[in-house]
Amino acid sequence: MAARIRGLYYAAAATTAVAGILHLILATNALGLDLNIGIFFSVAGIAQLIWVVPMIKRWGRPWYYVGIAGTAVLIILYMIILMPDNPITGRAVEIDPMGIGTKLLEAAFIGLTAAIIVRESRLKEIDAKKGRKTDTEAA
Repeated sequence: MAARIRGLYYAAAATTAVAGILHLILATNALGLDLNIGIFFSVAGIAQLIWVVPMIKRWGRPWYYVGIAGTAVLIILYMIILMPDNPITGRAVEIDPMGIGTKLLEAAFIGLTAAIIVRESRLKEIDAKKGRKTDTEAA
């Protein structure tokens, strides 16, 4: 059972890492066109790569909630810039496969991290009834 939850941590870390790498690739493409967008993609990519550490090291719920919230903000911003006359770019941006792939990975990260939170909660309840510490408390 512990191996399954460990797999969730690694899967969440992998999804955010790949999304971060894709953001950095998008940043290199955007830097020549628009400095602000290039900087945004760079910051988003670096933040997502950094977020691998709290997932693998199992830093706990506050970190997971912040990761979910930050990733949700990235998805919402993407949805906004797809709209015509949006407040960010003033025009709709073109939908591209890399952008869609990045958002799918981010959605997977949110789902996996939510599953980790639920799973940890259930394990804590079970272990509290048995009077022992969970894997995440012992780590």
